[in-house]
Amino acid sequence: MPPKRKRTTVALPRPPPMQKRMRRAKTICSCSSPRFTRSSARSAFCCYEEDVWTEIANHLDAKSLVMLATTCRWFRGLIMEEGSIWKHVCLRDLQVPEPRHVALNWRKLYVSAFDGSHSYMFRQQEKHIDWMRIGAFSVESSEAFLTEKLIKPSRLPEGDTIQKMLESCGSCVLDKVRTGIWIADLQLVRCPVCELNTCDGTMQTLDARHIELFLSEGYKNGSWEYELIGRHDVNKHADGACGAIFDVKHLKESSTSAVFNLKSWVGKPTDWQPKAIITLHAVAVNTNLQKNEGLQVKYHAMRDGPQGEVVSIRISQQLL
Repeated sequence: MPPKRKRTTVALPRPPPMQKRMRRAKTICSCSSPRFTRSSARSAFCCYEEDVWTEIANHLDAKSLVMLATTCRWFRGLIMEEGSIWKHVCLRDLQVPEPRHVALNWRKLYVSAFDGSHSYMFRQQEKHIDWMRIGAFSVESSEAFLTEKLIKPSRLPEGDTIQKMLESCGSCVLDKVRTGIWIADLQLVRCPVCELNTCDGTMQTLDARHIELFLSEGYKNGSWEYELIGRHDVNKHADGACGAIFDVKHLKESSTSAVFNLKSWVGKPTDWQPKAIITLHAVAVNTNLQKNEGLQVKYHAMRDGPQGEVVSIRISQQLL
């Protein structure tokens, strides 16, 4: 028989108590880099967050922007103090390109241009019936072509005065017009100072104002007044009440020609609802009329001082 082997025993280490094992495992799982801190994480996130929220804010409407700004100080600083967001929103809603060399408070401009205070004779609320925001257009030259006829002119009217131009062809050229963005509205108003014995009590007005007018104290406090620059009577039946404003520099361009294509935007003869069209450098309105004896057309302008630039234009039609 083979000799018996000697049995040897090896002492294994005793496992640590359960408490120590759990504590050791917990320590390993919670190991973190000593360079990582909460402040560094938050600052890194904010740098990323500002870019993202600026992009999101550019797609919000004004009411949503104000609501977001009330959630915390950080959003208030980003939205209410950062001018680029309101500039983007303002130009987006007006659908016009960015103007050159213009420094404006875009947030205040948005509030003033969209809060309804722009309405015709806004200091006499009882005389205002209704209005429609048409949009915005751009004036690049210092001359504007005003007309009550939606027919493309073969040449610009000439005359010593605006009144003579209106009497000869129902159109005129107005100089010293401020360049930049103009906001246009269609106003339906009760006649503020009736000069007609057979007045219906209402009239249609194409109202266009330079964008800077909405921030001017002279306009807000009423010290800048409209002046009557010309009038013209149509002493026969008128199929429609029309008014248009063009930048003379772009009068012959293809984009402006859309205004004279009446079939594309003017309603059928039995459609009595007011219609409007706006292009990059022009605006026009038209309302089909029922039986009438003619129209009285008035042209008003507002200047930023006695000899200043024209900052607002109105063309109104009233039934005779």
